[in-house]
Amino acid sequence: MQVTELSAEGLKRSFSVVVPAADIEATRDKRLAALGRDLRIPGFRPGKVPMSVVKKRYGTAVTGEVLEEQVQTATRDLLTERGLRPALQPKVELVGDFADGADLAFNIEMEVLPEIPMPDFSGIEVERPRAEVSDEEVQKAADGLAVRNAKLEDVTEERPATKGDVVVSDFVGRLVEGEGDDAVVGEPFPGGTANDMPIEVGGEGFIPGFTEGLEGIRPGETRKVRVSFSESYGSAELAGKPAEFEITAKALKTRAPAPADDEFAKSLGLESAEKLREELRNSIQGEYDGLARLRVKRALLDQLADRADFAVPEGMVEAEFGQIWQRVEEDRKAGRLDADDAGKDEETLRAEYRKIAERRIRLGLLLSEIGRTNNIQVGQDELFQAMRREAGRYPGQEKQVFEFFQKNPQALENLRAPIFEEKVVDFMLELAKVTDKTVTVEELQAA
Repeated sequence: MQVTELSAEGLKRSFSVVVPAADIEATRDKRLAALGRDLRIPGFRPGKVPMSVVKKRYGTAVTGEVLEEQVQTATRDLLTERGLRPALQPKVELVGDFADGADLAFNIEMEVLPEIPMPDFSGIEVERPRAEVSDEEVQKAADGLAVRNAKLEDVTEERPATKGDVVVSDFVGRLVEGEGDDAVVGEPFPGGTANDMPIEVGGEGFIPGFTEGLEGIRPGETRKVRVSFSESYGSAELAGKPAEFEITAKALKTRAPAPADDEFAKSLGLESAEKLREELRNSIQGEYDGLARLRVKRALLDQLADRADFAVPEGMVEAEFGQIWQRVEEDRKAGRLDADDAGKDEETLRAEYRKIAERRIRLGLLLSEIGRTNNIQVGQDELFQAMRREAGRYPGQEKQVFEFFQKNPQALENLRAPIFEEKVVDFMLELAKVTDKTVTVEELQAA
């Protein structure tokens, strides 16, 4: 194999590769000979089919396979011998048409990953906010839990559902493509169907707009409610997409008020009301600590971004920008752009979001290199737990979810990536100077 470097500008590399005809012919003839030993053709004894017959029948197909294999092998050897780490899949282009008996010539173009200097983590200083849960918050949560778990009583009068009522419903969710008169409602999506589901009108825990859409519904009535999944929704297949739920109200109920006392706590399997408040305090504190984690992580990444000064592959930036811009276009068509973006022209928006894409790629490469350099890995147990959590979001379809991840490496990588990032963040926080700061709940939420 003869390799000639054609160009090396920044992170871009271009090579000319020539594989001798003798190597191609030797590999092809060996493959044809092995094929001939297994052929069963009328008129010839097993294993005695003449090579001329084998070549006539299978020569073209085998040659194609050999050429593809030679390109893959040559590309892999080139990367290994020169120590190149491509940012994206190298682009391979044949030079002219291949002729039998001739050398195989092709060009390889790629962008390589940059050299990434390691930052001085000890020079990074961040504040970690800490908010404590008050007794009033705990009692409010206990009272709210008692209300939500109060015994449901049938509404005997004929009236529409009002906020706080519970509507026992069947529903089917479908994604929506397009808008207005051109909108097309698709097939039901996994996890979007339920029967005899009690839903609190105006309650939390569902997609924004879902429970609100039940206000005024009556038992026996069917209505369609349009909603949009948030961009941060846990399922990448649904995040940011509009959907339509067809909901049939089967019964209307209301909750009988009940105090959050020892009897109520025991109905939940706890020893006393005090134990209930302890559990609630821990739960609320966990939420506050999670929010604090997001704040300190953002501060850490902001400082890393300020310290990161290296070129990034244009192809990776373009791919990231393409995904971001697609969502921006969808939001624009749906009228969901925030006030700041709505007042900007397309050229300005493109420039700003391209900078965001470049920042994401640069930070992603830096985090990846920090993890690689320090041997930070995601174990199989961690991946399995992540799959279990995802499967838990689709009751009754857990097996299909596991099979989906087993058959789709990219989907599994989408689970691995955030776990890896969190482990890298933990590693950096251990080395950085982190100062705890007590704040109010309002300050934590506004940060």
